[in-house]
Amino acid sequence: MLKILRGVAALATAATAVVAMSGAAQAKPAEGDWNGCPYGAVCIWGQDRNPYLDPHPTNVYWSYGAHNLSNQYGDHYVFNNQYGGAGMSLCTGYNGVGCHVALEVQEIGSFNLTPYNSLTLNR
Repeated sequence: MLKILRGVAALATAATAVVAMSGAAQAKPAEGDWNGCPYGAVCIWGQDRNPYLDPHPTNVYWSYGAHNLSNQYGDHYVFNNQYGGAGMSLCTGYNGVGCHVALEVQEIGSFNLTPYNSLTLNR
């Protein structure tokens, strides 16, 4: 019986280690470049591309204000790698019209970009 309990304890420890390692693999640094997205920028990866596996964003935006999107359809990962409280918004209209906040600083998300025609980088 003691041998079985030791086996169960070892299995539980191994499972906990696997969960801990998988969470660490997806962690982003608090500051600095992350998987091809420069610190201070907002990045978009290609349709159905996973930034955890593909460190090459297709779009990188640096300046505050509106940026029109073109040919961005379907699901894309977007990462706000800005700092100092700068958020980013997705907008249904061109030139930053009809926006809603999508990501705060250091947040990543997957969005269907089909209905969006622009994004803004907000101070």
